Amino acid sequence: MEDVTVEYMTFGTPIYDEEGSIKNAIIYCHGSLGNYSSMKKIAPLVGKGDVFDENKYFFICLSALGSPGSCSPSTTDLKNKFPKYSIKDVVNFQKKFLSEKFNIQHVLGMIGISMGGFVCLTSAIEYPDFSDFLICGVSSYKVAGHDFILSRFVNEIIESDPDYNNGELTYSLIRTLRLACLAEFNFGLSKQALRSMSNVELSAEFENFGNESIETDIYDLKYCNESCMYFDVEDDLDKITSKALIVACNQDPHFSPSLDAIPMSKMIKNSELVIVDSDLGHLFFNEIEKISNELKEFLEDFNDC
Repeated sequence: MEDVTVEYMTFGTPIYDEEGSIKNAIIYCHGSLGNYSSMKKIAPLVGKGDVFDENKYFFICLSALGSPGSCSPSTTDLKNKFPKYSIKDVVNFQKKFLSEKFNIQHVLGMIGISMGGFVCLTSAIEYPDFSDFLICGVSSYKVAGHDFILSRFVNEIIESDPDYNNGELTYSLIRTLRLACLAEFNFGLSKQALRSMSNVELSAEFENFGNESIETDIYDLKYCNESCMYFDVEDDLDKITSKALIVACNQDPHFSPSLDAIPMSKMIKNSELVIVDSDLGHLFFNEIEKISNELKEFLEDFNDC
């Protein structure tokens, strides 16, 4: 595919080395079907003197391959004829963009949340010299167990609709899209947060979640879901040379610290681990300021960029 669309945003202050290359770039990698605006999660920490002081760093976030806004089934209008892609393809798409647009061959760091963590890990494995550090949040080194079954379930729902293969949006496909997205509802907030709501409140949240989900393109969802479903870099984590910070949440319904973050931190040589408690569960990074001290300590080695 040639001359594809890439949606992105930047903020902060680029600092150049003697050869004219940006040396303080930090790449933010969003979660599944997010976009460049997902970078707003770090907004509470970009003030002067804060962890991600925008006077010290230059942030770049692009809507990933397969996400609406960039090259995807919906934006190309290829729908179910869009080529299948993997997380490695997402990495290469991002790397090619950074090279062509900013002449960036090396970045100071990468921050990846959920699927964005998959991107960070894959990038560090495939291109060990690309990034000095990684911050991998509420993520894992593989999709397995209940997460794999959830992905299979979403696929089954979508593929069960006879209209899917026609590539034309129908009322049936909109209904199927809503059902597929509702399968994800239980995997955001913590069990405690959901339990604290009344059934009336839960029903309202469930309905709102489903109604908002129909703005997603069903083909974008299907392709993104499949790109993550078989993600597994367990056998290659020892190739990572970047310093890594693994951030996990005890209440995360997707990736529990005991099954994901803790073993991952042990398999990555130069890594640190932070485990937090939050009723936001898998959405913990919406209150990232709670770990500002841990982030600041981790980044101390990279303040002289």
